[in-house]
Amino acid sequence: MKPKVVLSLEQALSLPSATLRFAQLGWRVIRIEATPTGHGLPGDPNRYIGKRIADDKDGGDALRSYFMAPNVGKETIALNLKSAEGRAVLHQIIRELKVDIFCCNTLPGRYEQMGIDYETLKKVKPDIIWAGISAMGPDYPNVPGYDPALQAMSGFMEVTGKEDGPPTLSGIPLIDLKAGDEVYAGVMLSLAERAETGRGRRIDVSMLQAAASWLITTLPLLDFDCDKSEITRCGNEHRKFIPTNAYPTKDGFVYVAIGNDIQWQRLTEIPKFNSLASEARKTNEGRHKERQSLYGDLSALTSQYDTDELVEDFTKATIPHARINDIPQVAVLPAIKDKLTTTQLPNGRKIHMQPMAVDAESAVTDLSFPSRYGAHTEKVMIEAGFRSDDCERLQQDGAVYCFSEKA
Repeated sequence: MKPKVVLSLEQALSLPSATLRFAQLGWRVIRIEATPTGHGLPGDPNRYIGKRIADDKDGGDALRSYFMAPNVGKETIALNLKSAEGRAVLHQIIRELKVDIFCCNTLPGRYEQMGIDYETLKKVKPDIIWAGISAMGPDYPNVPGYDPALQAMSGFMEVTGKEDGPPTLSGIPLIDLKAGDEVYAGVMLSLAERAETGRGRRIDVSMLQAAASWLITTLPLLDFDCDKSEITRCGNEHRKFIPTNAYPTKDGFVYVAIGNDIQWQRLTEIPKFNSLASEARKTNEGRHKERQSLYGDLSALTSQYDTDELVEDFTKATIPHARINDIPQVAVLPAIKDKLTTTQLPNGRKIHMQPMAVDAESAVTDLSFPSRYGAHTEKVMIEAGFRSDDCERLQQDGAVYCFSEKA
């Protein structure tokens, strides 16, 4: 596929995670941030979150750890879309740079006043593909959306954590990343359709709906008069496949996933675990009736051995299992280590980041370091037909912001 041009009014994580996937394909991604307001720090708030990872005379706005990984490989411009002049600049950039895809994750109630709604941009470029992320979609135009609140609203917190403990957030921002992946998938489908029809398309991603689409093992059970225990927290165990759970070892933990009766038989044929076998436990239904005692019996056995020894046993018996790795251990897994993407700090130091979700031919796995706030505004405007004095005038009028090393 020919590389595309993506223009994205983005902040936080949900949309930057989507446009990062486009940058990894070698597409041109230009992120838009707001011009300084005089209230608070300018641009994406995530610019100022996390450890400073490189020195910079203007405060390190693009050089913080939390901002880095989702924003490598992108250009950055700053426009005031509340002003008519700023909106005119946006529309000229879309026309002159032949932008394929426009994305945003601002409140739907602001689309029209900012001149970024699909109908407006469709008049600027008829075949444009438009994608927006919001908390609950355009039917709820003024509801803000942040991952933790959506984890609470969508039931994710209710099904996460210990059985006798409080609702718990996931350790990663699942809903932000799910919404970003839905933009990626929607754009790819729209590009395929546009190749056939020549028409663009509007994509609205509701973070709540996207999250609820993952309730495939819980929500449908409501129509079967399910027991409350089937749709609430259950710690590390699997609600259906017994005895899938995390088990203590002499030096840590191991996760064992028994997905069928044959795997259970193979487990009980390991000499260490012969004592677990019984007629009642031959089937998953029988094991379910004895699940609490079975968890205890299996834990008592695994706690007598080192993790390495158990891993060797389970591997030989072809039983699904895994060490419970911390993040440094994940980074050096043979299946991951050579897949990590990278970027370069301004001082030349190489930084390793998360791998691409799926390998792709001609992918860009070493991406440029995130740009300073407004670093490419003037460059992109000149490319779109403006002159340097236009940029200076529009900056004085507050319609744009252009970063300058001389500032």
